[in-house]
Amino acid sequence: MPEKSRDLQGRWMSGSSGNPGGRPSGSGHVARLRAELAQELPGIIQSLVRQAKAGDIGAIRVVLDRVIPPLKAVDAPLSLELPEGGFTTQGRAIVASAASGEVSAQEAAQLIGAISNLARVEVLDERVKRVERLEQA
Repeated sequence: MPEKSRDLQGRWMSGSSGNPGGRPSGSGHVARLRAELAQELPGIIQSLVRQAKAGDIGAIRVVLDRVIPPLKAVDAPLSLELPEGGFTTQGRAIVASAASGEVSAQEAAQLIGAISNLARVEVLDERVKRVERLEQA
């Protein structure tokens, strides 16, 4: 009689194990090394800080990389006057601003993407209004 944990071709079914009583998780070589390292970690950190204070550039780099997160680029606020009108008119104004160097190509692409998303939201709002009018009728 075939086992219920195998399919008709004898392969293991999804979610069943060929060795349910196998090695418990956390009992391998890596787990043992992590446990040993955790016991020695305070001394390692003290030694690393001592070396950094003594001027060891490698130790300084390790300490700073782990303690102070790297700075991320932040875009400066952008002020751009867009004309009244539809999204197409505003998109053309953004492209013209990029062509004249008033905004970067990346900023223009982000603004065009924002206008595109806004247009989609406006379409959804209009559809909701149409459905509400149909339900009321």
